[in-house]
Order: sequence, then structure tokens, then C-alpha cells
Amino acid sequence: MSNCNSCTSNGSCNKEQSNCTVENNPLNKIKKIIGIMSGKGGVGKSTVSALIAKNLRKRGYKVGVLDADITGPSIPRLLGVDKQRARASEQYIYPAITDDGIKVMSLNLLIEDEEQPVIWRGAMISNVVKQFYTDVLWEELDYLIIDMPPGTGDVALTVMQSIPINGVIMVTVPQDMVSMIVAKAVHMVEKLNIDVIGVVENMSYIKCPDCGKKIEIFKGEHNRKFLDDMNLNLIGQLPMNTGLGSVSLGIYNDGDEEVEGLFNPIVINMIRSLEDKEKETSKSF
Repeated sequence: MSNCNSCTSNGSCNKEQSNCTVENNPLNKIKKIIGIMSGKGGVGKSTVSALIAKNLRKRGYKVGVLDADITGPSIPRLLGVDKQRARASEQYIYPAITDDGIKVMSLNLLIEDEEQPVIWRGAMISNVVKQFYTDVLWEELDYLIIDMPPGTGDVALTVMQSIPINGVIMVTVPQDMVSMIVAKAVHMVEKLNIDVIGVVENMSYIKCPDCGKKIEIFKGEHNRKFLDDMNLNLIGQLPMNTGLGSVSLGIYNDGDEEVEGLFNPIVINMIRSLEDKEKETSKSF
């Protein structure tokens, strides 16, 4: 384990977590680090990461997004910086910055053609993720959102063992098969002594445009039991709608009241959970 006194997140990370091994750049001052995880691809994890970041930024926080999904990076498009490129000097990598001031680092910002595949082995991918934390000049951030890759493999393990994460938000959909896979990710996080802040249920329902009735496509009874059995908090439910579906097309704007109304409770619950954990930690010392 590295020397905590030299870590820029010293004092704000989980003191019980003993896996962190990476010392960050001393010019970086990151207060809170949140991992967005799914355990499974295709459930909207990156969209949730991007919209949590935008909601935090609108609240006045300084925010960065680290795209740790190296082989399937989508954060640049979701945050509208896919035409930008990250700059590098001998000492630092300079992130792209969105119009509203969110700092972004993704492998797609370092390659010329975003459609070219990254055909790397796990060790190389893991090292790049660590470099995105230590070599990128994030400077002062209130929140660094990490868009995790799906699954419980090398990269997810590297992130949780190398970066002082304050908590993880799980993204799921109300299907039995997905719940089983997400449970694996939850158990992984718990084994590494990291807090699960809560669950965001995506594709939860469709809202009828005429009568406003919520129509559940998947049977949600199992998901409620899954949350109870795993002792997880449901901090938000997201429908299938055009607002969420248009994020990657650049159609979503900050003034989209429907999308913001969906993410306000998610972000508020996240902030409160972190504050409650800080209070518990301070009482134990």
C-alpha cells in the first residue's frame, strides 16, 4: 500500500479500504471518487455516468469523468467531446473539457479514429487506467466519476485496488439474469471493502405519452426481492424515453426537465449517502 500521507484523497476515502496502491499526482486534489458499475454490458452504465456528472456540474461542483471502459469507450460521445483530443506533455496528460466545464479522459481522446478497436491484453489495459488517474492533470475536483467496464475482471479489480474509491453505484435492469450478474459485482465490491451507495434501475418502465401510465416491460417483483436480499438501496429508476436515448446523439440539453427530474433524486441520494458515511467514519475515530 502507498503512503496515505502523500495521497490527494487522504482524509476522504474509506479508511477501512486497504487495497489502494497508487499515489496520485500531487497537483491533483480530488475530494470524492465514485465508481459507476454494472457487472454486465448494455444496461446504460455510461449514460448514467455522464448524466450524474452533468447533474453534479449543474449544482456547482467541479467534476471529472474517467472512462475506464478502455475497449468500449463511449463517454466522449455522451459528453459531447468526441471531436476533441487530449493533449500530452512530458509530465502530464491534459483532459478534454466539455462546454459546461466537465473534465474528461478516455482512450478515444488519444486515438485518431474512434472506430478502431483496442486489441490489448489485460495488463496493458489496467496500466492505462492507472495512468488516467495518476498522469492526467485533473487538478481540483469535488467529484471524479469513473465509468467502469462491465464485469468483474482485471480492469475493475485494478480500479478498486489502485484508486481510493469512496463508493460504487450499480446500474441494472429489472431482469432476473441481469440481477444475478450484478450480484457478482456487488459481492466483488464488498470483498474489497468498498461501499455500494445504491442501485440505479434503468429501463424500468415506459410512460404512456397519452395517459401517463407507467408500463413495466419486465416483471419487477424479482428485482425488489433481489434488492432486499442484497440489502441494497434503490436510489433511482429510469424509464425508456427519448430524452435518455438521445444523450449519445448530442440532442439532450441541460434544460431537459424530464431527464433532470429523473437524475436529481439519484444525485441527492448519492451525496447524502456519502455524507452519512463520513459522519459514521468520524464517529469511529
